[in-house]
Amino acid sequence: MSFCFSGFLLFAQERQIVDCNIIFEQRKQEILKEIEKIDEQQQALQALQQATQSVLDQKDADLKKREAALNEEKKAIEQKEANIQALLKKNEEILKEIKDATQSKLGATYASMKDSKSAAILENLPESEAARILFSLDTKVVSKILAKMDPQKAASLTQIIQKGPPFETQEIIQTNMQNNPQNIPVNADSNSTSSM
Repeated sequence: MSFCFSGFLLFAQERQIVDCNIIFEQRKQEILKEIEKIDEQQQALQALQQATQSVLDQKDADLKKREAALNEEKKAIEQKEANIQALLKKNEEILKEIKDATQSKLGATYASMKDSKSAAILENLPESEAARILFSLDTKVVSKILAKMDPQKAASLTQIIQKGPPFETQEIIQTNMQNNPQNIPVNADSNSTSSM
């Protein structure tokens, strides 16, 4: 019986070894399938990463192109602005030359007139115009013309001429002060003392 039992044990051990081999083979096949799945997933992931990188590279290239185009447009706009500023400056210079030439002609015209005639005409002009014309004349001529004017008008024009150009601004301030006496600017010293 012991032979039988040892044979049975031997048979059982062999069977167990065979069963283990079958299990190992099955497990090996499962592991191989898992490895294949992992490889496929890894390949899919790499393909996705490559596609994503390609899209990102394309977007980056497009962005750089747009940025370059915007920089070119910005440069073109800046150049146009510089050209416009240069034209404006040139136009202002031409306008100043024209005004100076006109003023010079006007001054020469009034200087060649009789003092009483010049005074009568200048009294009827807006004060800024009259001041501009008188400002362009020689001081001796100005004094003769002012002497022939109404004293109040002569005094007003003298005040404007003393302040110098631009005369239009002074006339606007003077008109506002005459029309609205409550808006007369108070000097800084009286403001500081009144607030104390």
